[in-house]
Amino acid sequence: MNLPSPALVTQRGARRLPRTALLLLCAAYVLPGLFGRDPWRNADLVAFAQMAGIAEGRTPWFAPALGAMPLADLALLPHWLGAAFILLLSPLVDPAVAARVPFALLLVATLVLTWYATFHLARTPHAQPLAFAFGGEAEPVDYARAIADGALLAVVATLGLLLLGHETTPELAQLSGASLFLYGLAAAPFRVWQARAATFAALLILAGSGAPSMAVALGLGGWLVCSRSAYAQVRALWPWLVAALLAAAALATALSAWRWRGEVLTGAELLATARQWVWFLWPSWPFVVWTLWRWRDHLAHRHIAVPLSLVLVALGANLLMGGSDRALMLGVPGMAVLAAFALPTFKRSTAAAIDWFSMFFFTLCALFVWVIYLALQTGVPAKPAANMARLLPGFVSTFSPLALLLAAVGTAAWIWLVRWRTGRHREALWKSLVLPAGGVALCWLLTMTLWLAPLDFARSSRPWLERVAQHVPAGSCVLVPGASRVVLAALEHGGRYRVDARPQALSDTRCTYLLRVSRNERAAVASDPWVGIAEFARPTDRAELTTIYRRRTTP
Repeated sequence: MNLPSPALVTQRGARRLPRTALLLLCAAYVLPGLFGRDPWRNADLVAFAQMAGIAEGRTPWFAPALGAMPLADLALLPHWLGAAFILLLSPLVDPAVAARVPFALLLVATLVLTWYATFHLARTPHAQPLAFAFGGEAEPVDYARAIADGALLAVVATLGLLLLGHETTPELAQLSGASLFLYGLAAAPFRVWQARAATFAALLILAGSGAPSMAVALGLGGWLVCSRSAYAQVRALWPWLVAALLAAAALATALSAWRWRGEVLTGAELLATARQWVWFLWPSWPFVVWTLWRWRDHLAHRHIAVPLSLVLVALGANLLMGGSDRALMLGVPGMAVLAAFALPTFKRSTAAAIDWFSMFFFTLCALFVWVIYLALQTGVPAKPAANMARLLPGFVSTFSPLALLLAAVGTAAWIWLVRWRTGRHREALWKSLVLPAGGVALCWLLTMTLWLAPLDFARSSRPWLERVAQHVPAGSCVLVPGASRVVLAALEHGGRYRVDARPQALSDTRCTYLLRVSRNERAAVASDPWVGIAEFARPTDRAELTTIYRRRTTP
């Protein structure tokens, strides 16, 4: 039975977002943070150190290691990609920037694939708006284009993707693979061979990027959707899905990528995970809830079933992996597609409430960034300046005319966008997501220009390595048994030390120096040959103590 569509859209409401404005918005979202900073601590630094080690020949391509210790979780394809760009752009481009270039392109690919996936889904008959008695409803292609614009804005507006989407980590390759799989399922009725190639490549990308279980889950979900489809072209996709699943499993086995990372959540952890969903998936999740309610009679149709399968797999993986935000990130494209289908069913009062909230929230965020910047540059206001001096001991603020110019242009663009949104184009279908997406892009641009220097000081390992270099000469062999991968990556790449992290190395090593990093207490060393020569805290984390020892006599 063909149920009526809940969407009511006029031809004027299906106007597309101006392409120049859309491209500038995407540039303001993708480019900031690409230049002018070191790799940041934790996953970003560890992944980059592996790429740099492969490119420089310090570690094998098929068995990357840190501190002579093989890595337990292998995601070789993204590391190979980063290493290849380092080799390709060397020595013209700094290795850290060169490694970020392909991952910025992966983020762009995610935006593009989400747009095209939504476009194809919105073209299906059940996704189209209700026809008016006397005409005037939106044309199918114009409607699909407007819905796709809304989905792209929803991806940009997602808070959880903001930092993770700008890191040099395997999860960004996994995200692009999930987006490619979503596109393959969405385009199957219209682009037969492109859809087959996309689904096959997507599962291989996921398996080679450290997520073979996600590849299997998505493949099974896609097979279920395809087997129940009314389109013969879509039903014919299932042999390709089976072949892709087998190929992905074979690739994961060859790379030794199968590894269970599950964790049973307690009641308190489930509550924390629910809170994580609320902020990570904002503002898409309220739109998605509304979509599922208004389109509840259409849940079996592909414009709902296809993105919903991706979302359910990501939410399930998030729960099974102990609330992993990186697993949750793979559901962002599906959430964006579902959020876009809420747009043609909104009432004017709901859209106005979203606009007012976005306008006030992001304006206050931008104002906060500007106030802290002025405090760092001028010392006024005094209290924020004192707080920043306490949080960043040793940091010396510098003035960048280019950063100030870009921030001023971005702020002016936000003011223009607010006036544009409240003054005209009130009937545009994508209007409710313009301010959320523009606000996220503005805050990211301001943070990566006005706050880039203090953030780099706080989150990079450079200040810590400068303290280490005062006591350990460059190129020395440093023993760091049991150290975290972040410490190993910082010493190997940033400090250019020869690092030995083997547990048995304490009694079997020719290293002259021993380094221990502990929390809140000094690390004791039982062996007699070592004598402590320095102890200090990381500038932005006083609880992290670093103790350096030197061998009494060099063997």
